[in-house]
Amino acid sequence: MLDGIRLDRAVSFVTGLSRAAAAQLIDDGQVLVDGVAQTRRSAVLRSGSRLVVDDAGIEPAALEPEPGVEFAVVFTDEDIVVVDKPWDLVVHPGSGRRNGTLAGGILARFPDVGGLVAAGYGEADRPGIVHRLDRGTSGLLVVARTPRAFRSLGEQMADHTAERRYAALVHGHVAEDRGLVDAPVGRSSRQPTLMTVSSAGRDARTAYEVLARYDDPLPATLVVATLETGRTHQVRVHMAAIGHPVVGDTRYGKGQTSNRPGALAPGRFFLHAFELAFDHPADGSRVTFRAPLPGDLAALLPDVPELA
Repeated sequence: MLDGIRLDRAVSFVTGLSRAAAAQLIDDGQVLVDGVAQTRRSAVLRSGSRLVVDDAGIEPAALEPEPGVEFAVVFTDEDIVVVDKPWDLVVHPGSGRRNGTLAGGILARFPDVGGLVAAGYGEADRPGIVHRLDRGTSGLLVVARTPRAFRSLGEQMADHTAERRYAALVHGHVAEDRGLVDAPVGRSSRQPTLMTVSSAGRDARTAYEVLARYDDPLPATLVVATLETGRTHQVRVHMAAIGHPVVGDTRYGKGQTSNRPGALAPGRFFLHAFELAFDHPADGSRVTFRAPLPGDLAALLPDVPELA
């Protein structure tokens, strides 16, 4: 993934810092390549090299409001905002990208979230953000507007009491009607931008239930995947690990692109966070939100069963 890339660009990509901040880390000797500090920004990485970055103490730049970012608000009150994120929208700055993020759009529409960082809650470039969705994934995401909401939601995400359910179309016919993938997930040592099932990873569990199986034009299965933990790319990694990668996911799908060639836009995969439940930070009452399957995904199915 990083073979042939300049060191400053690679550090920016991996950490999400600007090129200038990445260059400063290199100048300060905080970037190791194969165990040795590399201070030449233009050094080129080669396949098999091990990159270690010490970015402690580097503060991300403050986020700017972006009124042009479009997203649907499902619910809001004084404590929280629940949004239905479109698939081609990055949640917060990272991998060298600063503009056009959901976080910037949230700050423009709900300026009060900016006060969280000043109060010591969260990071400057992602105010109110307590969890995320991949760019290629659509669906529900909750944002904190107050300190009590940030604390409560953060704790619920950490101890896995918040419930997140996804609709996923995967390649092939999943044999069992329901199951549990219990396999640790960690960052790949060969490709640091990818996650993988690894004994060195963190505990990860994904329960799944089959909703429908299809044969036309290729064998595929629609499942509801429920996160029992919340690791990066968890559903995508786990479904691929059992031989059923998510339709459209070329990163973990080993070349398989879509159930119907050309039906999904490049970078889009059939993964939608359709249900989100948590205890409301104000009074502890359990609240549940749902978002219907987007049109581009529904159009891929011969029939659309009810998401249960």
